[in-house]
Amino acid sequence: MSRFAHALVIGKFYPPHAGHHFLIRSAADAARQVTVVVMAADSEHIPLADRLGWLRESWRDDPHVRVVGTVDNIPVDYEDPDIWDGHVALMRAALRPGEQVDAVFSSEDYGVELARRFDAAPVVLDLGRATFPVSGTAVRADPAAHWADLEPAVRAGLARRVVVVGAESTGTTTLSRDLAAALRARGGPHALTGWVAEYGRELTAAKLAVARARAVRAGAPAPTVDRLDWDEADFALVRRRQAEAEERAARAGGPLLVCDTDLLATAVWEERYLGRTGPATWAAARAQPPRALYVLTTEDGVPFEDDGLRDGEHLRTWMTGRFREVLAAHGAPWTEVRGGRAERVAAVLAAL
Repeated sequence: MSRFAHALVIGKFYPPHAGHHFLIRSAADAARQVTVVVMAADSEHIPLADRLGWLRESWRDDPHVRVVGTVDNIPVDYEDPDIWDGHVALMRAALRPGEQVDAVFSSEDYGVELARRFDAAPVVLDLGRATFPVSGTAVRADPAAHWADLEPAVRAGLARRVVVVGAESTGTTTLSRDLAAALRARGGPHALTGWVAEYGRELTAAKLAVARARAVRAGAPAPTVDRLDWDEADFALVRRRQAEAEERAARAGGPLLVCDTDLLATAVWEERYLGRTGPATWAAARAQPPRALYVLTTEDGVPFEDDGLRDGEHLRTWMTGRFREVLAAHGAPWTEVRGGRAERVAAVLAAL
């Protein structure tokens, strides 16, 4: 099959969806080289860098597809030749010096005129959205309804993340699991609601098992959890593993993601065990994706349950107060819950 030398695809990709990928895929299969130009205005809510990252990840296995971006704050008016000139100038500036385009792939009415301005062949696909009935406007209006049209990286970028935090034995894990189950029961894309476990608890179990194995080997008494040593390397591992688990769950999950702790909570736990929180943990907490809601559980009416991995009954009141201080200073929305299991879940769903 004869192929174009260089195809151009332009758009806002706000956000990228299945229709966009159909367009790029068609160009990639029909041309030896493809340039995708992402044109984002400063007033738009999804940053240009995010859109570039999402598209580049999707097309990283096709080296002849190049994704570039430009800021385009010029208004849209298809009847104004000067405005046309402005947009086209930005597109040309995004190309490599001297690059020529011999095909323009689009799914919009303006595609023919755009191709004419590049002296290229106009390839217009799916103008009526029959093949992929989705648009950026529709996705922005109701992301959940179009969740299946989004790539994993975009899902992770758009998912609303709910984080449950609290001191030991205050019901954080129970609430987060119950909340995830309630969201899954809604069906549709919410049936994919993910739940992210607390890696710190997993690490505690592993450290205790290792310490007991060493004690057996040395003929010493088996240690209890309060005898474990914690250091900065442990919390560096917690930061990495927790962030990795959250990202995996966000990519595979639905429009809402429920997390049983995060790196902001890790900062409080680091202070609890080491006496202070290091700058690396605070920096990691600030760099996390935005949180839709933090939920703080308290010890009110919740008896302490020693499951072999807990030793902080005497610190529960202090930790609850410290969580309140950290959440208030962080700036993300947060709420505090009390009562029984059903009452707590209902309160969080109402807040969401």
